[in-house]
Amino acid sequence: MKFDVFTLFPEVFPPYLDSSILHRAQEMGYLQVDLHNIRDWTTDKHHVTDEPPYGGGGGMVMKPEPVFAAVEGTLGDPPCCPVILMTPQGELLTQEMANSLAEYSRLAIVAGHYEGVDERVREHLITREISIGDYVLTGGELPTLVLIDTLTRLIPGVLGNPQAAEKDSHASGLLEHPHYTRPEEYRGWKVPEILRSGHHAKIDRWRRNQSLRRTQERRAELLSNLDLSDEDQEFLNQLKDAGSFDPGNKSASE
Repeated sequence: MKFDVFTLFPEVFPPYLDSSILHRAQEMGYLQVDLHNIRDWTTDKHHVTDEPPYGGGGGMVMKPEPVFAAVEGTLGDPPCCPVILMTPQGELLTQEMANSLAEYSRLAIVAGHYEGVDERVREHLITREISIGDYVLTGGELPTLVLIDTLTRLIPGVLGNPQAAEKDSHASGLLEHPHYTRPEEYRGWKVPEILRSGHHAKIDRWRRNQSLRRTQERRAELLSNLDLSDEDQEFLNQLKDAGSFDPGNKSASE
């Protein structure tokens, strides 16, 4: 999968892209990220990319000319792939959206900055606007990295375990179950016995139940969108009948 990133601050990206899974994905040829500095497409000697907004008001707005020139100069006119703008005004990024976007072999991302981009960029160049949450950041660089990271995990072959992405929180619609590793006991806190039993069917059921429990406790609204089995529903009914419950270490029988 290829990403073309258009930004005023390309130096932000390499430290993260050159680490961990993203670095390995690039080495293996699954991922390519090309960084394009929008300033390179300016035509004045000062490389101006932002101006005060018409009508007054605080802050600066990214000018349309260098953004259009950068995107069309790289991707053609019209662009050869979807062009995404990272902005707090966009659609909220969800796992379902990520699964859909991961089907593309190439995506372009414009990282907004300052007070945002000239509206003509939104209207005539951008394909889709995406937000990573209902809060405001200094710029779109971090959200761009979030989107790249999210989609890279969905590329077949990137994760060592092909089922890893499917079991992540939100991938199945549920929050992920608890994880434990060695030592078996730490400060008196023990790993649930079921996870040490070697009984894989029971372990799978325990993990499913813990995902249901954690989702009910923390993001109950997610459950309304799921097609739950009779066994799932029975477990949730037991939780409701029990009233309050300890969100910590659970009995291995659950």
